[in-house]
Amino acid sequence: MKHALRLAASLLMLTAMPAFAAWDLPQLMTELARNQGGRAHFTERKYIALLDKPVISSGEMRYLAPDYLEKRTITPRLEVMTLDKDEISLERGKQKITLRLREQPEVLAFVASIRGTLSGNRVALEQNYALHLSGQRDNWTLNLSPSNPRIAELVTRITITGSQHQVRSIEYLQADGDRSIMSIEPMDAAR
Repeated sequence: MKHALRLAASLLMLTAMPAFAAWDLPQLMTELARNQGGRAHFTERKYIALLDKPVISSGEMRYLAPDYLEKRTITPRLEVMTLDKDEISLERGKQKITLRLREQPEVLAFVASIRGTLSGNRVALEQNYALHLSGQRDNWTLNLSPSNPRIAELVTRITITGSQHQVRSIEYLQADGDRSIMSIEPMDAAR
């Protein structure tokens, strides 16, 4: 009888295993890929070695899957950065600069870290980064370590945290020791 009970308990646990399976990279990428976009508030703190205190900026972001991202900085001054397919543009006052990403491989790799994460595109991320995921579905951390030597000259690590399909923060640790941390708070669904 004891043997039968143990066998039944073992079988029951085996059937329940998927529910208790570890949170892994394919699951995270699937969750992120479901996010079609939305709007969010952000606050960014840049820690620069030459300065005594961080430079703080804030504003709004808008993402439309898979390849449009607008970051509108409101304070300390208006600045708009737009990633749209193969172009990145920056507007500050009357100045506007536009670059084609395919002509700037390091910028493209940096952009791929953001867009690849937001869209759940593991292939795009793994072209230039080694990925390491820790945590659980409701509280995860994804570390991106540059595997491309040219990117490693600029960025030591990118750490992205989130919950389910929402990215909550992005931290960039630059090779020169400077870093930035962006906190992201969703406002609503895609428009």
